[in-house]
Amino acid sequence: MNTISRRQWLAGAGGWALGGGAWSAVSAAAPSFPSRPITLWVPWAAGGATDISMRVLAELAGQQLGVTVITENRGGAGGTLAMPILHNAAPDGYTIAQLPYPVFRLAHTQKVLWDPVRDTTPILQVSGVTFGLLVQAGSTFRSPEEMFAFAKARPGELSIATNGVGTTPHVVLESLFTARGLRYIHVPYKGTAEQINAIAAGQVMAGVNSTGFGPAVDSGRLRLLATFAAQRSRRWPSVPTLRELGFDIVAQSPYGLAGPRGMPPAVVETLHNAFRKAMFDPMFVNEIAKYDQELDYLGPADYARACREMLAQERINVERLGLAKESTGG
Repeated sequence: MNTISRRQWLAGAGGWALGGGAWSAVSAAAPSFPSRPITLWVPWAAGGATDISMRVLAELAGQQLGVTVITENRGGAGGTLAMPILHNAAPDGYTIAQLPYPVFRLAHTQKVLWDPVRDTTPILQVSGVTFGLLVQAGSTFRSPEEMFAFAKARPGELSIATNGVGTTPHVVLESLFTARGLRYIHVPYKGTAEQINAIAAGQVMAGVNSTGFGPAVDSGRLRLLATFAAQRSRRWPSVPTLRELGFDIVAQSPYGLAGPRGMPPAVVETLHNAFRKAMFDPMFVNEIAKYDQELDYLGPADYARACREMLAQERINVERLGLAKESTGG
């Protein structure tokens, strides 16, 4: 009786030990986040303003998180190539991306497998960019009106570069030229640096891009004819806005960080806290100031609401411009 009782006790104790061991193994397999490097995808070419500033942000956030935040580039398609990555990534917090404004437009202009609201988990909004109309320093163009006059006198000869089809610069140009019954040659580039070099070298007659062009304007390589913001830039106070010149257009592109759909709230909170501290670090603030940008912070809930609003607004914009994708009838 005692022998049987002892065996039963040993069996029970063994089972308890095994159960405890299994529990320990499960605990060890699910360490606190993060336990390894995080990848931040930047949907622009390396060397541009966004790429450089995101690398600074990633380094600062990594210091907060205690792991390395690796920056990877996936340029092209107007800044929308991070969306397929998020769409296919595990929602564990180890894959995140910069979420630029064009993703909200492309969802309405092309048939894509992803949705920028449904398939993402917003982490925080960081900043926004100001766009400008640029020409070579020696160009004869001194205003947008002079460009329109050239396009009217010599149809099909005016070449203008942007950072891609369907981007904000491209949409603004379409609006400006279509309203006047004018044509231009659209030349898309993958990155800001490549486009700036093309304008400065005279390979294209003009360009529209975000304020990554700042150093080139300040150094005298390029001339800034107008900005697309609501107010004049403090950096270039003598340069008028499109609205001041009589064009009812204000174009700014807020951007932030997001992960795949379904990220756990605790992981979102950890990433948010680290990147929020990083974006308010003087090093990052000074970096984006080089490109005439300021912080425009929104937390996860507010950024999610802003993303829904941007998606809805872009539906209106692309329908107004006749850029909406054809209905499939489904």
